[in-house]
Amino acid sequence: MRIELRHLRYVVAAADSGSFRRAAKALNVQESAISRRIRDIEDETGAAFFIRRSTGIILTHAGRKFVEHAKQVFTQISYATTDFGSFGPGEEGTVRVGIFLSLASGFLAELLHSFCAKHSEVHTDIIEGAPSDYIAAVRQHRLDVAFVTGIPCLNDCDVK
Repeated sequence: MRIELRHLRYVVAAADSGSFRRAAKALNVQESAISRRIRDIEDETGAAFFIRRSTGIILTHAGRKFVEHAKQVFTQISYATTDFGSFGPGEEGTVRVGIFLSLASGFLAELLHSFCAKHSEVHTDIIEGAPSDYIAAVRQHRLDVAFVTGIPCLNDCDVK
């Protein structure tokens, strides 16, 4: 069996709510789905996580340890999305910019200076060269952005 994040959510929600029914309601899924997936994980690991009673469920020692680790997984995922989420929108990291020498002054110089001032956590690598090489470099992820003249027709690149 492959344990998925949603299955971990089921275990944690059941543990937090003390009931498969309340966990199902909180997660907006069928109670039987929660019960079945938790039973699958228990079978896979060879340990019962819950003592099932008509009044609800109680965590076993193995269940407490599993929930502790599952919560650590969610904490690590949260850290990963928080810590690394700034890289995607260009708030942190390195941006490799291809610029044709004759375009490197005026408006473009002001634009880059403004970007660097606004995003001080971003290191900007300015790469000068031939515009004909820039498109291949963007496609090969050696450049993040390139400034070229004209309006190239590129199906696999964003063009502005």
